[in-house]
Amino acid sequence: MDWIIHKAYYKKEESSLMLKKRILITGGSGFIGSHICRHFLQEGHEVICLDNFSTSSRLNVLDLIPNPRFALIKLDVTLPLHFEVDEIYNLACPASPIHYQNDPIKTIKTNILGIMNVLDLAVCLNTKVLHASTSEVYGDPLIHPQKEDYWGNVNPIGKRSCYDEGKRCAETLCFDFHRQYGVDVRVVRIFNTYGPHMHPLDGRVVSNFIIQALQGKDITIYGDGQQTRSFCYVDDLIEGIVSMMRMEDKFIGPMNLGNPVEYTILELAEKILSLTGSKSKLTFAPLPMDDPKQRKPDITLAKSKLGWEPKINLEEGLKKTIAYFRNRL
Repeated sequence: MDWIIHKAYYKKEESSLMLKKRILITGGSGFIGSHICRHFLQEGHEVICLDNFSTSSRLNVLDLIPNPRFALIKLDVTLPLHFEVDEIYNLACPASPIHYQNDPIKTIKTNILGIMNVLDLAVCLNTKVLHASTSEVYGDPLIHPQKEDYWGNVNPIGKRSCYDEGKRCAETLCFDFHRQYGVDVRVVRIFNTYGPHMHPLDGRVVSNFIIQALQGKDITIYGDGQQTRSFCYVDDLIEGIVSMMRMEDKFIGPMNLGNPVEYTILELAEKILSLTGSKSKLTFAPLPMDDPKQRKPDITLAKSKLGWEPKINLEEGLKKTIAYFRNRL
């Protein structure tokens, strides 16, 4: 077992931390996971950040290591978990096509064995779990926008299915553990999210376009650029995730979390060119297999249950993300 523990793991202090929680975040050094770590440390909780660093970076949490309430542990979520915690946030899985298609069998194991280990731990501890699912469970949707009661249009044998079907099976396990063992689980389906700490080489459209623009390279658009996406800034997403976990009504989900404002890929490219002042040219390449043509969440449920909706518009969020990548490059 490959362990790297950057800080001693210790028991709670009976006095000062009585009202605080110890929170386990799998995939905690990834893009979204690192933001969740920061959120809970700012609230005064203890955070155990678990990651195997296969697609994430220690740089995302490097500044958190001096914090005495933060522990960074290298461990693969497909191995049994032995921690004493109050809440678990499961975000462990490669999330970009380049990464999850690189080792599809590992991706499936991470999705299925990972959530089983998380849920087994939750049964032992009688603790609450939030599982980060994805809009990819809808596949290339035939219904637009996508509501939670839509079962999706997924190719079960395509190159993307290791992720799509892995996430669908993980949702099944969450609901079965709830029905069979009474686990308090919350399932959120995350739509396109962007912001600081994105992996610069993950192949996602926002990071791709920004880096190409900043480096003066041609911006690569797959297809004709008329396919649509909706883009949620990471701070808005974190607010939705935390609200879902703290909802007193034991609503399991699934619940869509994303920004319902829709843009074509071409519109996104042009906006990034404008905000960066880049002279990059647009080039076009064939659309990858099973790439969704439309993706937009219906967030009616999140509005009614959580009173949540995104606040940060695309231009504001892109400016913050561009500033992050300028500094990193």
